[in-house]
Amino acid sequence: MKFVLLLGPQAVGKMTIGQELEQKTGMKLFHNHQTIDLLHPYFDFTKPAHHKLKDLIRREMFKEMAVSDLEGVVFTFLCLFGVEGGGLEFIEETVQLFEEAGAEVFIIELEAALSTRLARNQTENRLLHKFTKRDIAASEANLLETAEHYRTHSLPGELLYPNYLRLDTEGRSAAESADAICRHFNWSTRLVEQ
Repeated sequence: MKFVLLLGPQAVGKMTIGQELEQKTGMKLFHNHQTIDLLHPYFDFTKPAHHKLKDLIRREMFKEMAVSDLEGVVFTFLCLFGVEGGGLEFIEETVQLFEEAGAEVFIIELEAALSTRLARNQTENRLLHKFTKRDIAASEANLLETAEHYRTHSLPGELLYPNYLRLDTEGRSAAESADAICRHFNWSTRLVEQ
């Protein structure tokens, strides 16, 4: 069992690269908007119930996944480093859960220029799979606010994990980024019909 955590700011390509990894490796993608969008019609981001239930669902899913017969799990996450409650503790707890179950853990931080992310924020695939991003103006405003006020990448030594990769997705397709990840970690990939 592998647990792969794809980290990075909004529209850097986490979900799309995760989809490619799922196709190439057989691991299952569990992207963060699957819980966000599930809860949003009932409890939006401003409601404490949203965050409570989102964390509960993810934690319970991870517990079951960690002891399942899945090949692996790819999870996508935006961490606000240096902020209390920004997600670093969540990362540490999740990694510990999978490690205690005997899984290999891989941390991959993705990065791309702000202009590239603003363009990717409007892609058909993103809007298809994340209904809370379909209000482009609001989504773009959130992306810009996060970029201005928060740090979405770790500092050297902040994520001390043996299987760690920082990957610039600039100028790479999702498939090319997924290939680079598989090569870096020497993951075998399955033959996929084109």
